[in-house]
Amino acid sequence: MKKSIAVAVSALLAASMTSIAQADKLDDIIGSGKLRCAVTLDFPPMGFRDEGNKPAGFDVDYCSDLAKVLGVEPEVVETPFPDRIPALVSGRADVIVASTSDTLERAKTVGMSIPYFAFNMVVLTREDTGIDKYDDLKGRPVGNTSGTFEAIALEKDVKGWGEGSFRAYQSQNDTILAVAQGHVDATVVTNTVAASTIKSGKYKGLKIAGDAPYVIDYVSLAAKRSEYGLMNYLNLFVNQQVRSGRYAELYEKWVGGKPVDLTVPGVYY
Repeated sequence: MKKSIAVAVSALLAASMTSIAQADKLDDIIGSGKLRCAVTLDFPPMGFRDEGNKPAGFDVDYCSDLAKVLGVEPEVVETPFPDRIPALVSGRADVIVASTSDTLERAKTVGMSIPYFAFNMVVLTREDTGIDKYDDLKGRPVGNTSGTFEAIALEKDVKGWGEGSFRAYQSQNDTILAVAQGHVDATVVTNTVAASTIKSGKYKGLKIAGDAPYVIDYVSLAAKRSEYGLMNYLNLFVNQQVRSGRYAELYEKWVGGKPVDLTVPGVYY
């Protein structure tokens, strides 16, 4: 019996020591003095490199804001879109701040916060087309990047209208160039791409002509699925960014206009 008691006590002590050793990730980040954010830097204006080759954009500022409230220094870990989750799972990054859609498939692997940004689709056209809203595309030659969500939706609408024409292009740059040069009258892109394109000044005479009636793409911050303390903090942080007006401030800085609503009508989340 004494031996059994000793074994039980040893097991309890071992479990206790293991629990102490496995500190919450939030504590680890604060203790390290550094927050490593996985950010995609080829997706302006969310993430890109400025003229001085330094990381810039909405996601970069969002990472800096999170680091500031934690009292640590931000570190941008550049990650292409396919490498976002591997960077987190392998421990190269603490959180993902990289415009990551909150899909149920991704949520099987990582924990996803409430949405911190939302992309809506807008009409991009020339100032001389007379197009001011999505319905004005009826009967017009339009185009989009082959295989994208917006291309599939736009081509389907053109077929349903029974008038106008649709052309597919190999890249987003090709599509925008086709609009600028008059090969097509308009296209549909994310509001961020449209804002970045116009702000760049590369294509003269382009304008945004209202929203396209497509599904909104909500994106989340992400951390390891098991880190409940960190996930709870991320959710509260997103909430505070909106309540404080900082979300609207960053939206105006990098995108412009009224920020997209982060809530889904009829549901809590």
